[in-house]
Amino acid sequence: MSIFRSEEMTLSQIFLQSEAAYAIVSELGELGAVQFRDLNPDVNAFQRKFVNEVRRCDEMERTLRFLNKEIEKAELCVQDPHTRPDAPHPQEMIDLENKFEQLESEMKEINANQERLNRNFLELMELKQILNKTSTFFEEAGAHQAELTEGLHDKSALLGGEESSRHLNFVAGVILRERVPGFERLLWRACRGNVFLRYTEIEEEMEDPVTGDIVHKCVFIIFFQGDQLRSRVKKICEGYRATLYPCPDSPAERREMAIGVATRIEDLKTVLGQTQDHRCRVLQTVAKSLRSWEIKVKKIKAIYHALNLCDFDSTTKCLIGECWCPVSDLESIRSAIRRGTERSGSSVPSVLNSIAAEENPPTFFRNNKFTKGFQNIVEAYGVANYQEANPALFTIITFPFLFAIMFGDCGHGLIMALFAFTLILKEKSLMKKDLGEMFSTIFAGRYVVFLMGLFSMYTGLIYNDCFSKAFDIFGSRWYIGLTAQDYQSLEKADKEFQMNPIENWYNGNINSTRSPYPFGIDPIWQETLSENSITFTNSFKMKMSIIIGVIHMTFGITLSLSNHLFFKSYISIIGEFIPQVLFLMSLFGYLCAAIIYKWTLGVTQNAPSLLITLINMFLQFTSPYPCKVDSHGHPLKDQGDGQNCLFDPAAQGYLQKLLVVMAVVCIPWMLLTKPLYLRHKHKKAQSYSINSPYPDTVGLTESEGEDDEVVHHDDDNDGPGSKKDHKGNRGFQFSEIFVHQAIHTIEFCLGCISHTASYLRLWALSLAHAELSNVLWNMVLHTVLQTSMLDGMGFVRAIAIFLAFGFWALLTIAILLIMEGLSAFLHTLRLHWVEFQSKFYGGDGYKFSPFSFATILEGEDET
Repeated sequence: MSIFRSEEMTLSQIFLQSEAAYAIVSELGELGAVQFRDLNPDVNAFQRKFVNEVRRCDEMERTLRFLNKEIEKAELCVQDPHTRPDAPHPQEMIDLENKFEQLESEMKEINANQERLNRNFLELMELKQILNKTSTFFEEAGAHQAELTEGLHDKSALLGGEESSRHLNFVAGVILRERVPGFERLLWRACRGNVFLRYTEIEEEMEDPVTGDIVHKCVFIIFFQGDQLRSRVKKICEGYRATLYPCPDSPAERREMAIGVATRIEDLKTVLGQTQDHRCRVLQTVAKSLRSWEIKVKKIKAIYHALNLCDFDSTTKCLIGECWCPVSDLESIRSAIRRGTERSGSSVPSVLNSIAAEENPPTFFRNNKFTKGFQNIVEAYGVANYQEANPALFTIITFPFLFAIMFGDCGHGLIMALFAFTLILKEKSLMKKDLGEMFSTIFAGRYVVFLMGLFSMYTGLIYNDCFSKAFDIFGSRWYIGLTAQDYQSLEKADKEFQMNPIENWYNGNINSTRSPYPFGIDPIWQETLSENSITFTNSFKMKMSIIIGVIHMTFGITLSLSNHLFFKSYISIIGEFIPQVLFLMSLFGYLCAAIIYKWTLGVTQNAPSLLITLINMFLQFTSPYPCKVDSHGHPLKDQGDGQNCLFDPAAQGYLQKLLVVMAVVCIPWMLLTKPLYLRHKHKKAQSYSINSPYPDTVGLTESEGEDDEVVHHDDDNDGPGSKKDHKGNRGFQFSEIFVHQAIHTIEFCLGCISHTASYLRLWALSLAHAELSNVLWNMVLHTVLQTSMLDGMGFVRAIAIFLAFGFWALLTIAILLIMEGLSAFLHTLRLHWVEFQSKFYGGDGYKFSPFSFATILEGEDET
């Protein structure tokens, strides 16, 4: 598995016979090892050779989407095939088109019939409601007719009931419930009160035959006199989209019509049931094969898209394609070409040749499900250049470790590791589910989270911290050798007692051989009696952050050496790597050595301030002694300003002067060496080309022409200021090279200082996490456990402890695990992207995107 450096790539040219091109590209898609180049970049997508086939595939995809939508409406399950079908033969495409067209027309016909039957059923149900509810309306109309006709006909008597309704005109229908108020108001105003409107709501819910939505409607009847009012009422009903139905005015006719309507409803229900059953049978048949059809159509479309990238040679009647492929897969690719030729029945074999490439090859790493998450972290910054050292290999260890330094808590790390381990155990079932954007991101990095949890458990044991409480596994090694009289004298004098670590720790027995705490920090620092515990952990974590940061950056510079050796850029080793290492070690390497010297030798008395020591290296460069000494050159005792000597004053002064001189010399070394060397090399090449009888061959590297299957690069020839002229020969501009090297030098020198300070975020976030955990424990859970207000109330105390524990657990997960975990993750990401990868990682490459059916189908499933 090539994870440290990307796979060796070659640019290959394929000559595809026209009758075998489809089958060969199909086999290459199943293999997934070639990335086709577009040989027709200036040709419009609608003018390419196989554009008609692509359009036919688009039409088939549209039909499949229509069928899929119908299956979803019917709430049926689409069955996934046990194995993915192969790409069909080109002639099978015609059969698929005919089948899809037939299914689409059949489904549209079924839908139209069902919609028509549903509309008829809705009309019959509305008519049934009108016939049932209009009897009451007719009884009220008789009384209202007396008011309408009084004074108009002196000979007419008062009319009532069914008899009076025969002299009135009326219309009946249904209308949407939300339109009734406006409908009633307009009738009253337009007809000037000469109509009598009655309506009532239909209790049964009705379904719209077009949209399928549930609608609520009302039955209404309008009584009026005269043809003029009839015309006006019908126009208003039409404007409000009310549906009018014929309604007899006699009770006998209404009863007879109601019986007929009920019979028709029952018959229509039977027909609707049969139609629905037929529709379900058709959709069930489609659901069994829908996924297979979708896969086939996508593969066909992908094949023709790939063929459109090829160039058609009219003289040889073949397609010419170019593709990037890994050198290790060349034999598999040739085998796939042979299989495709045999499938097509072509008598003329297709040819695969390796050709020279002018552009940089794509970057290809073979990752598995474990390394993929770390590779994604690196590539979020930028894709590695071709065969550049890949930081993902080392990120597997350094990323969770730096995260754990900031998140060091054994309990929190255990919860995180268990959560990620659960995702790992259930990954097969979770892969098939739609997890959402946020949770799917966490699931993709489940192995990253798992290692972050494990490393946090380790650093939590180092810090001796579990939910802000300490482990006392081996017993504290501190011993306070004071008598009772000593305690009394200290209390009277109101003085603080400071223990010397050399004198005040032991191995359980005062007279035995002394040894420190076996693993991690002594638990006494977590006790409340040690008021200076935060001072100790502050100093320890701050110095530890500097040491880890310098080691991390030095390792990044060392990886740049592997790049220079691999690309045979020896001038970069002399002009960049060596001065960079010397510059970093002369300043911050010396600082780390001073920190370790103070730790190992137990420098407690007259201990100097390391920060002031580092500053005085430059400010007191001309002074013979870098610290305070007496007239005889002996170091003075602690003056309270931190300017004490670390060791022998004279030796410390000579060493620091040497380191400062070395750091200053490294700056012009980095700035001038490589540009001047390249300038000398260019002038030498120019003078040789003038005197050479073959000037066109000047500038060829030894690797060119030896092996066409592998693309070689030389950093000395490719870089800023090295441009191509119109003939393809590389030009040289010293000014651009010098400016680029100056920027690189300034960036590195300033970056060594800022990046080293940036690693102090390890100390800051670790301190913040520990203190916040301590605050949650003391303010929430510890308060309830130690309160005296609940003494004697066992049940109430149990309830209070239960509630406090739940609240504490909620805050721990929400704040310490999620928010603090995300904060530590982002800071770790920055340390890798900026401080670590900037030392050796270019990140200007582009990914290898092979033509693969598996990738295409997975991408479609995600969308």
